Amino acid sequence: MRSLERAAPRAGWAELPAPFQFVLDTLTITEGELRKVRHDPFELMTRVIQPILWLLIFGQVLAKTRAIPTGNVPYLDFLAPGILAQSALFSAIFFGISVIWERDLGIIHSYLVAPVSRASLVTGKALAAGLRALTQAVVIYIIAALIGVHLRLDAESVVGTILVVVIGSALFASFSLNIACLVRTRERFMGIGQVLTMPLFFASSAIYPVSIMPGWLQTIAALNPLTYMVDALRELMVVGATGTNQIPLDLVVMSAVLVGLLALATRLYPRLAQ
Repeated sequence: MRSLERAAPRAGWAELPAPFQFVLDTLTITEGELRKVRHDPFELMTRVIQPILWLLIFGQVLAKTRAIPTGNVPYLDFLAPGILAQSALFSAIFFGISVIWERDLGIIHSYLVAPVSRASLVTGKALAAGLRALTQAVVIYIIAALIGVHLRLDAESVVGTILVVVIGSALFASFSLNIACLVRTRERFMGIGQVLTMPLFFASSAIYPVSIMPGWLQTIAALNPLTYMVDALRELMVVGATGTNQIPLDLVVMSAVLVGLLALATRLYPRLAQ
């Protein structure tokens, strides 16, 4: 809890404007969450196995069959951004289980009595989840380059990809946090998480274009935040690839959903300790 102790003096600085206090407290919580990863790097290693399998096995097979129309873009080029979005989703959607563990260990009560706002707590945790996803992004970039994906490696594209990965992962981590606050047990959370991940994944443009979906599924895809994340990543990562939406629209939609989920989590978070 050293990170919270460092936040305490800042909270007492009466001359510090509220927005700056919020940023400092959020970064303090983020630092504490990232420190957990440093003490358990094996968790990051296990997270990269699934995307590697998708690219090296699933992607290679479908690329050979040419069963999915992707226009002038090779299927592996089309798939790589979708697998990056998928890996961010799959890891972030189970973020809430760690919050339930914190409740069981009594850590949440320490957070709630700390001199930091609830908004800083949930935002810091979501930001940490977003930054942790960058490890998967690095691995997927390396694997994609090795299998011949035509990547855009200019500074603007890479920075844009980092931004999209962080926002998207933070979004789904916030979604997961809301679920954890509502169900409040590990067993129920795991069941709901498993039910949600595959529909979110398959009702997006991660592994096939939205244009080949039936009409009702296209409507669901348009409401799915993962679709916008995949679209932005595809335009930013791959040479010659174009998505279904412009990147500014993708970022606006993702950011709006993230803010809404953070606001809801801020209200629900104290319930988890009850």
